[in-house]
Amino acid sequence: MILAHLDQLGINIDRSLTAATEAAPGAAAATAEAAAELVTRTSIFNGYVGVFIAAFLTTIIATPLMRRLAVANGVIDSPSDPRKIHKIPVAYLGGAAVYLGLVAAIFYSVMAVRYHWLADYHPSEQAPLRIHRIMPWSIMLGMTVIMLVGLLDDIVGISPRLKIAGQLFAAAALAADQIGVQVARGFILPVAEGLGIPTVEFATDDGGVIETIGFAINLPTTLPLVGAAIEFDLVYWTGAALIALFVLGGCNASNLIDGLDGLLSGVTAIAAAGILIIALGLAVADDGPRDTQRIVLALAIMGACLGFLPHNFNPANIFLGDCGSLLLGYCTVVLILMLGDTGKTHLVIAGLVIYAIPIIDTTLAIVRRKLAGKSFSEADADHLHHMLKRTFGVKGAVFTLYGIGAGFAALGVAASFGRARLVYALILIFASYIGVTAIKIARRKVIEEQTNAGTGGFHAADSGRPSKAESQPTPEAAEPPARPLAQHEPTDTPGRSTAGAG
Repeated sequence: MILAHLDQLGINIDRSLTAATEAAPGAAAATAEAAAELVTRTSIFNGYVGVFIAAFLTTIIATPLMRRLAVANGVIDSPSDPRKIHKIPVAYLGGAAVYLGLVAAIFYSVMAVRYHWLADYHPSEQAPLRIHRIMPWSIMLGMTVIMLVGLLDDIVGISPRLKIAGQLFAAAALAADQIGVQVARGFILPVAEGLGIPTVEFATDDGGVIETIGFAINLPTTLPLVGAAIEFDLVYWTGAALIALFVLGGCNASNLIDGLDGLLSGVTAIAAAGILIIALGLAVADDGPRDTQRIVLALAIMGACLGFLPHNFNPANIFLGDCGSLLLGYCTVVLILMLGDTGKTHLVIAGLVIYAIPIIDTTLAIVRRKLAGKSFSEADADHLHHMLKRTFGVKGAVFTLYGIGAGFAALGVAASFGRARLVYALILIFASYIGVTAIKIARRKVIEEQTNAGTGGFHAADSGRPSKAESQPTPEAAEPPARPLAQHEPTDTPGRSTAGAG
């Protein structure tokens, strides 16, 4: 339904492309016009749907096999912590099944280059088409490294520093392959133009030139791996820093919300669907060489998540573990970064809006622990899904967050159409209500804990003044203290997947 309604926009773009090619000579104009009439979001989606099926079937079949392997080798999460929601041991290694689903989808797309009946690649003027239809080596390498690091942590446990090192390695691979580097172009060049900073042109590997901010130092001779000049590209290095920030933030944000059965896999599937709609629109407009890669990755993520979800939904019989939560965070971040491959930074912002739930929850965790005077690495049970669970139960909380995720996805898609001041206003209101409510609840809990401990006031933030609580109880303090955690209520532990996670 959504694709059908959005096709009208694609048709309008097609008509514009057709009109632009009417002046081209003879057969070329006729070919472009015929192609434009046929290309819509729905037609492109139908052509690639086999990628989704490959990921879905592989994951739904591989998941019980991974569960048996985990149980046989003792890779299970026992409910030793009273805050965990599961009452019996549950297997890990769900992330390995998701990885197999992603790899199967990508392999399917590669085979479709040779066997055309497997997929109908959309028409494009980008060349060479064969290379642009194959998933970049950097993404595959990053997926594998992230999966292996998480798998090691699930099986034997590794230090957080080693996991961060793996994530930075994956980010470096993306930067080396120019995946996401151009995200910085959309705001650096306009700022430079406004400040009157001159730009320079650097040669690219494909023989073209690219406008950037930087300088070049000519060398008297050509050096290996350097060439005839030393070039400093501010856009590239800023983009590389953003890639590292995105990968670290995305992986760990996904890990933090992996606290209820089916939550992360469902939220990620919804986000991938929203980004897919944007990617299909870019493919209609023939945006650039990453068009096919974006569609394939989005469909692979959707298929793998939906194939895993039946096994992981409450009551779950297998968890994603760090292997899966870090992997899904990485893949989603890569997909968002790829939206800005041609410098369309506003699309990256739209992608972040679509994946807003992990971002908001992580931000609130930082603020909440700061208010409580705790270290960020100290676990708690006040994430969005924890608060919703205490009101609606596990399934109710998960479905509520699915609905919120779908709302953010709709807003992100709407923002991608440009001229989106009203949309951004709605996003601001939506996110602010969630944030203020969560912080208010967290602050109330801090007051209650301090009152129960006999401190009688706010946490070391009242400049030495006697608080009202010392002479008169506050409304919050007058109420019964927050109830203790339920016997199997989950919490997050930095560096490990949240127990009871999906």
